[in-house]
Amino acid sequence: MADIAFLLLIFFMVTTVFVRYRVTGIVLPKAEKIEELKKRRMISYLWVSADRRIYIDDKVAELAQVANVFYDRRVKEPRTIVSLKCDFRAPYGLVSRVLEQLREADALRLNFAADRKG
Repeated sequence: MADIAFLLLIFFMVTTVFVRYRVTGIVLPKAEKIEELKKRRMISYLWVSADRRIYIDDKVAELAQVANVFYDRRVKEPRTIVSLKCDFRAPYGLVSRVLEQLREADALRLNFAADRKG
């Protein structure tokens, strides 16, 4: 009986999918050609929503904080990739200012997230 409980425990541990971030309401733009990131270890996520909110790894942030946060992360781990997930309805001026903040932080390894068309 204990062996069955142990097998069930291992089964559920192996098959459970954990949701890492819970930013909701962001609809990614569509793209025809998408290339997935192979390594997902050194990725920091940055979301820009349609209502002008900025999220860094699931926490609300101000535009002025973006450069400082990503500079600190880049210093700790120079190979960090910033995955930029912008809502397709987000104002481009805000996205442009976010990109300028990332440039100030010297966080130049970017991934622009999109959904597959169709």
